[in-house]
Amino acid sequence: MRRHLDRGVTVALVLAAGLSAAQFTPGSTGQGGGATPGTTGSTPTPGTTGTGTPGGTTPTTGTTGTETSSGPSTGVGSKPSVPTPAAPRTPAPNTNPNAGTVIPPAPPVIAPETVDNPTGPAEGRTVSPAPMRETAREAQQALDKVGQTPDSEAAPAKASPLTLEQLVERARTSDSRVEEASAELRKFQALYEQARWAWFPKFEISVGMGGPVPEARNNSLGGPPTTKASYEGDLNFGKVGVTVFSNGNAVLPLYTFGKLTALKKAGAQGPVLGAALRERARDEAGFQAAQAYFSYQLARSGLQQIDEVSKRLEDAAEKIAVLLKEESPQVSQVDTYKVRFFRQMVEARKAEALQGRLLALTAIGVLANAAPGAEVEVVEEDLEPEARVEPPSLERALTLAENYRPELTAIAAGIIAREAEVFIRERSYFPDLGLAGFYDVRYTTSATRQKNPFAFDPYNDRTAGLGLVMRGTFDIPIKDAQLDQARAELDKLRAQEKQIRAGIRLEVTKVHGDLVTAWAKARAFTDAEKSARRWVTAAFAAFDLGTGETRDLVDAFTAYAQVTGDRAKSWFDVRLGMAALARVTGTPPAPGE
Repeated sequence: MRRHLDRGVTVALVLAAGLSAAQFTPGSTGQGGGATPGTTGSTPTPGTTGTGTPGGTTPTTGTTGTETSSGPSTGVGSKPSVPTPAAPRTPAPNTNPNAGTVIPPAPPVIAPETVDNPTGPAEGRTVSPAPMRETAREAQQALDKVGQTPDSEAAPAKASPLTLEQLVERARTSDSRVEEASAELRKFQALYEQARWAWFPKFEISVGMGGPVPEARNNSLGGPPTTKASYEGDLNFGKVGVTVFSNGNAVLPLYTFGKLTALKKAGAQGPVLGAALRERARDEAGFQAAQAYFSYQLARSGLQQIDEVSKRLEDAAEKIAVLLKEESPQVSQVDTYKVRFFRQMVEARKAEALQGRLLALTAIGVLANAAPGAEVEVVEEDLEPEARVEPPSLERALTLAENYRPELTAIAAGIIAREAEVFIRERSYFPDLGLAGFYDVRYTTSATRQKNPFAFDPYNDRTAGLGLVMRGTFDIPIKDAQLDQARAELDKLRAQEKQIRAGIRLEVTKVHGDLVTAWAKARAFTDAEKSARRWVTAAFAAFDLGTGETRDLVDAFTAYAQVTGDRAKSWFDVRLGMAALARVTGTPPAPGE
C-alpha cells in the first residue's frame, strides 16, 4: 500500500511541476469534484468530497487517483470545503482527521511520505507535509531535460510547397542544360583570355646536360692543345667531363597591321555568345517548369470536378434505384444503364487525370533538382488568374523579341567574330614586326674556356642579344583559300540571321495568336460553365421532384462535364500561353503568370 501511495505522490508532483510557485494541498476528491493540485485560494483541504455516485455511495479518492466505495460515508466526507489560510513556516501536525489540514508552502527539505490515519472513521489516507517548491523545481528541471532529449522518431520538417516563381527559379538555375551552358560559357571566357593575351611573348627555353666530353685543354687564347689527351685521332680521352647548357628566344609583337586587335575583338564575342546560349537554356527550362506546374494544376482541378460530378451521379443513381423500387413510371431500367455508363466514363477520365498529375509531379521533381524519391509538394492554385491580365499587342511582343531574344544576341556576336576573322585573313599577307631576344649559355667541365674573342668555343659559349625582327610566310595560295573560307562562313552566318529573325517573328505571331484565342475561349467557357451549372441544378431538382426525365438529367450532366473540362483546358492554355509568350520574346515571366 505504501508503494502505491508513493506512486500517487510522484504523479501529483509531476502534475504540479508546471506551476513552481504554487502550493500543493493533497487531499481526497470525489468523482467530478475537487480542484487541480497547485491552485491557491480555492484548494479543498483533506476531507472534502465531491459529488456522490448513484446508490448512496461516495467515492473517496486519495493521492493515487483510485476510487474506494464501501457504502454510505459518514467520516471524512462530511465536512464542507474550507479555504486554506496563509500558512506559517513551521508545519502544524494533523491532530483532527475531520478538520481541514493546513500545509505550509515550503518547510525544510524532507522526503514526501504518506501515513495512514487509523483513528479516522473512514480510514481515509492523507499525505504528510512536503517541500512543494523544491520538489516542483526538481520536477521542472526533469521535464526540461526530457524536452531537450532528441527524438529519434520525430519526422523531419517538410519543405513548404513550391510556388510557380520558386519552381521556375530552381529550373533556371539548377537544370542540367543550364549547367552545361554555364560550362560552355566558361570555355568561351577562357578563349577570350587567350585572345586578349595573344601579344604576350612566347618564351622558348631549353636546358640540358650531356657527356662524356673528352678533355680539351689549351692556353685559353686559341692556341694548340697543352695536354696529350687533348689531341684527337686516338683513344686517349684524358679526364672526361660533362657539359651543361641552356638557350632560349622570344619575340614581342610590336606591330601586326591590326591582327592582334581584331583577334581580341573576336575573342570578346565568345562570352557574349555563351551568355546568350545559357539564357536560352534558362528560358527553355523555365518554360518547361511552368508547363509542368500548370499541368499539375489542370490535373488537380480536373480531379476535383470529376469528384463533384461523380457525387451528383451517385445521388442520381440512388434516386433512380428508389423510383424503380417504387415502380414509378418516371424511370425505367434503361435509365440505370445510362447513369452507370456515364459514371464509368467519369471514372475513366479520373484515371487519366491521376496519371497526368503523377507525370506532372515527376517532371516538377526533375526540373526542381529534387533528390531521387523525394516528395515534392506544389501549392494549389486556380488556373484562372485572380487579376485580369490582358495579353500584350502583337507589335509589342515583336518589339520585345527583337530586343531580348537571346538567339539574336548570339547570332549578332557570331557575325562580329566572323567579320574579325575575315579581317585577320586579309591582313595575313602582311608580316609582323617585333622585338626578338635570345641567349645561349654552355659550360663544360673538361674544356678550357677561350678568352680570345676570335676563337671558336663550342664547349663554353655565352651569347645573348636583342633585335628587331620581321616575320611572315609567303604561302599565298593557302592564304587565298583561307580568306575565301572565312568570307563564306560570314555569308552563311548572315543568312542564318535572316532565317532566325523570320522564324522568331513567325513563332511570336503564332504564340500570340494562340494566347489571344485561348483567352477568348476561356472567357466564353467560363460563362458557359455558369449556365451549365444552373442547368444541372435545375435538371436535378426537376428530377428529384418527379417532373423531369432521366434524359434531361444526363444531358445536363454531359454538357456540364464537357464545358467544365473545356474551361479548365482553356485557362490552362491561357497560363501556358503567357509563359510561352515570355519565352519567345526573351522576357522572364511576370509574377502570377
